[in-house]
Amino acid sequence: MQVTETLSQGLKREFKVVLPATDLASRLDGQLNEMKAKARINGFRPGKVPVSHLKRLYGRSIMLDVVQEAVNEANRKILEENELRPAGEPKVDFDGEPADMEKAFEAQGDFAYKIALEVLPRFEIGTFDDIEVERLVADVPEEEVDRIIDRFAEQNRSFEPKEDEAATAESGDQVTLDFVGKINDEPFEGGTGTDIDLVLGSGSFIPGFEDQVIGAKVGESRVVSLTFPENYAAKLAGQAATFDVTVKTIAAPGEKKIDDDLAKAFGYEDLAKMKDQVRSSIGEEYAAASRIKWKRVLLDALDKKYAFELPEGLVAQEFNTVWAQVEAEQKKSGRTYEDEGTTEEAARADYRKIAERRVRLGLLLAEIGEKAGVKVTDEEVSKAVVERARSFPGQEKIVWDYYRKNPQALNEIRAPLFEEKTVDHVMAQVKVTDKKVTKEELMKMAEEEDEKAPDPASAE
Repeated sequence: MQVTETLSQGLKREFKVVLPATDLASRLDGQLNEMKAKARINGFRPGKVPVSHLKRLYGRSIMLDVVQEAVNEANRKILEENELRPAGEPKVDFDGEPADMEKAFEAQGDFAYKIALEVLPRFEIGTFDDIEVERLVADVPEEEVDRIIDRFAEQNRSFEPKEDEAATAESGDQVTLDFVGKINDEPFEGGTGTDIDLVLGSGSFIPGFEDQVIGAKVGESRVVSLTFPENYAAKLAGQAATFDVTVKTIAAPGEKKIDDDLAKAFGYEDLAKMKDQVRSSIGEEYAAASRIKWKRVLLDALDKKYAFELPEGLVAQEFNTVWAQVEAEQKKSGRTYEDEGTTEEAARADYRKIAERRVRLGLLLAEIGEKAGVKVTDEEVSKAVVERARSFPGQEKIVWDYYRKNPQALNEIRAPLFEEKTVDHVMAQVKVTDKKVTKEELMKMAEEEDEKAPDPASAE
């Protein structure tokens, strides 16, 4: 095998490779001799088929496999000997005329080809002690804990039927209803219910529904008129509808109790343990909201700190992904570049920068994580798959089987886990200043960050 480097420019590398005909012929003969011992062909005894006959029958198809195997071996050797880390699949092109290729497949001529690839950039990571990050911290208000405990108590409240025939439904009462929803006097799909329990004033139904049931008696029928909200399911959004409602039972709420018995009803040892768990859960929610902010700040700092050449192939791939999302969103919303106060050319330039940022941060975090020995365990991946499956009620097993049988899909689960653990590794080494904020300030900040363009660090 003869290898000549023909290009070494930035991250681009090209090599010319020549696989001698003698080597290919030797490989072909080896394959044919192996076949001879196993071949069963009419007119010949087992193991006695002449190699020349096998070559005439199968030589070309076997040579195709021989050449492919030789090319793969040569490419691996080039990467290993030159210590190259490819940024994507190398591109292989035959170097010569069709007649030359035919000669190579007949083992009568050398097989020459070119291999072109981009390599991953090399850069020094250094330390992170020059990066400063402000982390927003909010204490859990005791009234927030009490509010959630009170909600649990509401859910656990018992109801006693109103025996008085003249009794009417009041806010806070639980009523049992039958109803049929109609649009333009025609029942619509999903608009019918039988023996449905509803606590009036809970806001469980469409706005305006519960208010129009207040004052009804057992056995009474009413027509409830309302308009579906604009953000409701697409087919019903903004539609005027009526509901033929019949009240079947009315029950008054019993005493709302907040005590150890309430805690035990929800699986806690006592009320104190229940409050501790609620407080902890709220704290985790606040920490997740804070993370949205400080992670973006950290990634901004890393993006500014490191500058290195990017593989054009990875940038183009990421840009195409981003741009496809942009075009799909435009098609869905009907908005144009003019509506956004820009042009397609300017938008492309902006999203090109986003693609470059994602690739840069993806390569950087991959390098940091690898050198720091960051690992994602199979248990962590399985847990993430379970969480993903739970977001598809009724299809959990289908989702689970899809990921377990699809290594590429499983890597899409593993990659963000690796990213988050690497981000935590970096965060532990930067200068962090905690800033106390209120719950309202924290949640407003999280909402504002969430409305910004997604900024995953790793290229997908």
